[in-house]
Amino acid sequence: MREKTLYVTTFLLFALLIFASLTENKPTENEKPVIGILQYVSHPSLDEIADGIKEGLAESDYNEENSEILLLNAQGEQNKIQTMGQQLIQRSDVLIGIATPAAQGLANQTTKIPIVMGAISYPEKAGLVKDETQPDSNITGVSDRSPVAAQLDLMTQLMPQLKKIGLLFSSNEDNAKAQAQEMTEIAESRGFVVSSYVVSSTNDIKVVSQKALSENDALYLPTDNTIASGFETVVANAKQAQKPIFPSVSQQVTLGGLATMGINQKQLGIETGRMAAEILQGKKVADLPVYVFDHGEKIINEKVAAELGIPLTAEIKKDAQLVGEVQP
Repeated sequence: MREKTLYVTTFLLFALLIFASLTENKPTENEKPVIGILQYVSHPSLDEIADGIKEGLAESDYNEENSEILLLNAQGEQNKIQTMGQQLIQRSDVLIGIATPAAQGLANQTTKIPIVMGAISYPEKAGLVKDETQPDSNITGVSDRSPVAAQLDLMTQLMPQLKKIGLLFSSNEDNAKAQAQEMTEIAESRGFVVSSYVVSSTNDIKVVSQKALSENDALYLPTDNTIASGFETVVANAKQAQKPIFPSVSQQVTLGGLATMGINQKQLGIETGRMAAEILQGKKVADLPVYVFDHGEKIINEKVAAELGIPLTAEIKKDAQLVGEVQP
């Protein structure tokens, strides 16, 4: 009798172990979905994208009440990207990478959990997707690719005498290098002299931007998180040199750039959040092409233009968002 009881007890324990292993890490119907967001670094543009993501998720009722939103910020440190990525992968139903290094860090660690890219200018060149129109892995998202030709058109409208353009960007960001190459090719084909000035970290920005401003008529900034983190330094140098900055990000015009044709960072975040919500609702990554904005917003800083003595004609102001207060 004891042998029979022992046999039954052993069988039941074995069955319970099998059941536990089969149900491990599988959410129940009452569990909240978990959205893991990895942000590369803090600066106004990426912070605005993060806010937009939450707004886009909330449109489909994925808010802090009925879902769990985990936002981790690596503050530009590569080792944190890996460790934070691991933390998010262990808990998340969908992942969001804000900026290329963050998205790359997540992509290097999982091929199973869906990843939504936020603010990735050139996802193919960054090795994140093979085809933007037909994602064939676990990655899709939203591109913040700048309308480079339109940006150059605006630069020449504001500065008809423009001849020499300096490009300031980081050696560590694939997107920035690809955009700088695109601007170089377009500008040189139109007869401009283009020179590149490359930094390896924010520590280099002051000296390198001073040199770039002294040697050129204007400074063009690709979408670049390293430069964005040190943007105040670039603005200070530009004021001293009395030279204009043409950034790619609209937010940077409000912070001291002259003008751009840029992508609205808040809207970019909203589209990223919407895409993540679609995945949570059951849509497959393969059915979600990379979202690319088909136009940029013209934004001009009136105060900076006045300080530089650059006239703003009615034609230039047409359809433009004007920022910066001009003192009477």
